[in-house]
Amino acid sequence: MTEVVHAFTDGACKGNPGPGGWGALLRFGETEKELCGGERQTTNNRMELMAVIAAMESLKRPTRIAITTDSQYVKRGVTEWMSRWKRNGWVTAERKPVKNRDLWERLDGALAPHQVDWHWVRGHTGHPDNERADRLANQGIPRGALG
Repeated sequence: MTEVVHAFTDGACKGNPGPGGWGALLRFGETEKELCGGERQTTNNRMELMAVIAAMESLKRPTRIAITTDSQYVKRGVTEWMSRWKRNGWVTAERKPVKNRDLWERLDGALAPHQVDWHWVRGHTGHPDNERADRLANQGIPRGALG
């Protein structure tokens, strides 16, 4: 696993819940790949998760990947909370079902074959690749979903 892929991910939602989109920019050397998609009725957290899921599921073989997100929910979910949720049968420390469990489980499976380094940046502060992921997320919002 010597190759390093860099992924920049973001989610967007017009209303929460409401129409939403996700975007991911993947970079390996000079090669870039843009991904985006969305749903007519969703939440911002679901779109943040989908951005990372789409990035991971687009990888063709196990690799080392550096994921940059502006979502503390996603970063902390993976690096701090998910192992405990799994041990506890997908319930939180407050004994409530984990929200978005379907996507957390999907993300867990997508991450498994890879070596992942997590990075957080504050959103909407001019980080060029985060801003690009944000544009992709907004592009992914289904046309006609905004009225």
